[in-house]
Amino acid sequence: MADTPATNGAQDNAAAANTAPSLNALAQYTKDFSFENPTAPRSLAPQQTQPKIGIQVNVNAKQMSDTDYEVELKLEGDAKTDDVVMFKFELNYAGVFRVQNVPKEQLHPVVMIECPRLLFPFARQIVAESVRNGGFPPLYIDPIDFVALYRQRVAAAQQAAGAAAGGAAGPAGGNGGPQTA
Repeated sequence: MADTPATNGAQDNAAAANTAPSLNALAQYTKDFSFENPTAPRSLAPQQTQPKIGIQVNVNAKQMSDTDYEVELKLEGDAKTDDVVMFKFELNYAGVFRVQNVPKEQLHPVVMIECPRLLFPFARQIVAESVRNGGFPPLYIDPIDFVALYRQRVAAAQQAAGAAAGGAAGPAGGNGGPQTA
């Protein structure tokens, strides 16, 4: 009888391990990358003013199987002085992630926040090395708040859904329909 609790405890631990939430990176890769130094070698000369750096971030995901997702982290940026482009880059860095035992209501935030958070340091390094190899000091992108990015995206989607729902209720031929930019 003394062996029963130990055996049940081991079985309970195995069962808990099989139902514990998990997130695993199966692969990471550069899907697409471009670096341009359009005015070289003039852009490499000493500049009178600091360049203005602009960076855009986007995250996309698609489900590949019941548990696997491909997540793309897209970084686009440029450096300009007096409206002259010194350099620009576009990076689409992706990964395949396995997400298991995560409640459905938490699945979307895990995929859209935690997965790009894992990809970011690698994408940041690719950008820094490419900018340095282009003849400039390395560009180390500041850490990105993927929670805030996710919340902005959800709010924009809800606003667009609300506008579409409001437009569908409008009179035929009226101007209450969806707007295009």
